[in-house]
Amino acid sequence: MKRLRILAITMAAAAAFGGTALVSANGAGGVTGPAFYVDGELYRTVVTPTDFSGTGAPDHSFDTVYDISEQTNVAEAKPGDRDYNGGRWRVRHVSFADYAAAVAAHDANGSGNFDSAEEVEAAIASGMGSVSGVVASFLCPVIPVPGHQAGG
Repeated sequence: MKRLRILAITMAAAAAFGGTALVSANGAGGVTGPAFYVDGELYRTVVTPTDFSGTGAPDHSFDTVYDISEQTNVAEAKPGDRDYNGGRWRVRHVSFADYAAAVAAHDANGSGNFDSAEEVEAAIASGMGSVSGVVASFLCPVIPVPGHQAGG
């Protein structure tokens, strides 16, 4: 039963990071392709079979990944950020009644999508998007995608 729960959490993590993780029957994760943006930079990760739900850990000990169906996900922190929590994530799904209008109104850097938590949070604050409760809580490292850094 525990093995099935770990597999389910790993698959949820893989889905949160773009569904590109390699997930085997034993619950092990794998390296993903581009998984999320942070501050205009693209990152990938390695999905691990961890489950931090039910641990009682405080919200501030996790960083948020915004799961956005229409595009690559967006996270709020990365290594080197003062508030980065070492790859401890809480995933929250964001829904938009009109995704294109939300991007047009809140894409601060003109990238054509949301690529920072500030942009996503502005869309939510304006009422153009809504955010769910926690979908998954887990541990995954953050790895820059070469050639996809802001301005690069």
